[in-house]
Amino acid sequence: MAKRERYQNRIELIQGTLDMLILQTLVWGAQHGYGIGQAIRSGSGDVLQVETGSLYPALHRLEKQGWIRSEWRTSEHNQRAKYYELTATGKQQLASESQRWKQVSEAIASLMRPGESEGTA
Repeated sequence: MAKRERYQNRIELIQGTLDMLILQTLVWGAQHGYGIGQAIRSGSGDVLQVETGSLYPALHRLEKQGWIRSEWRTSEHNQRAKYYELTATGKQQLASESQRWKQVSEAIASLMRPGESEGTA
């Protein structure tokens, strides 16, 4: 696949969506950065692929906010890796962001179906 074609097929995430996706993957348990990226990719059916240059700054930002915490551990491949886990504050933030996402996605879906709300097809 040509670089241009890959770029055209890429889906840009709405501001803040990456944070919500990271928090959601951590609901399932502590994970290292690569694992978080893989969980987002596989959980989205390979539609969402988070680049390293976006993922790690987001993880640092979330940690600074107190929504996640990290610690160094040994990975399943016997390598040292930084594992991230959700904090109680992060769980609250995820609930808030999930509710906001639901409202935004419903509003967008409504706009993409003109006429349905007026009873015409």
